[in-house]
Amino acid sequence: MARTLELLLVENVEGSGIVGDVVKVRKGFARNYLLPRGMATQPSPEKIKELAGKRAEAERQIAELRRQREDLIKKLDGYKLEMVRSCNDLGILYGAITQHEISQALAKAGFAGIKDREVRIGSAMKRVDTYDLDVKFASDLVASIKLEIKPDRPLDLRRMGAEEPAAAAAAPAADGQAVLPAEKNTKDKTAKAPKAEKAEGEKAEKPAKAEKADKGEAKAKKAK
Repeated sequence: MARTLELLLVENVEGSGIVGDVVKVRKGFARNYLLPRGMATQPSPEKIKELAGKRAEAERQIAELRRQREDLIKKLDGYKLEMVRSCNDLGILYGAITQHEISQALAKAGFAGIKDREVRIGSAMKRVDTYDLDVKFASDLVASIKLEIKPDRPLDLRRMGAEEPAAAAAAPAADGQAVLPAEKNTKDKTAKAPKAEKAEGEKAEKPAKAEKADKGEAKAKKAK
């Protein structure tokens, strides 16, 4: 059984096509979204001809939008965006920066019309630092920008550098116990060494006592 339907779009549908396109869509998408909203209908030569004027206007708008985006990409490429955020003493943010926050910040900086999903974040931004981002409208319309996240107060950079290794050393090990410094482990092993030596001394003393007892018994027999 076919899982798709062939429909004629009577409105522009993002991700599917523009008015006048005959497209194949999933039955659920057609029945639950396109048809109830009057965005598509059954295709016919008469209906396609009727939509010709509307399609030409849609194509003109798409061409104009692309031209605007090309201009925006030229201005945006290489741009450095700055954002100030609250963080702890180590520069770790209290909340990661989102695509929505970046698109809003770009709009305030004069780059309007950028949607959240067009901001491409490579990895989570959770600390004060500078990050490389992309704004992508299409495969051939991409701008690379930098985002500098600044703290909302002065930070002691020397303290940040000193406390991070200390925090890592105090982190729990896989078995849930704290990792001890190598020097302390060495001292613990050295402290246990005398006990082992004492045990070996006791073992060596026992054969000597047994030998002494055997000699005593031999002398007693000769005396008899």
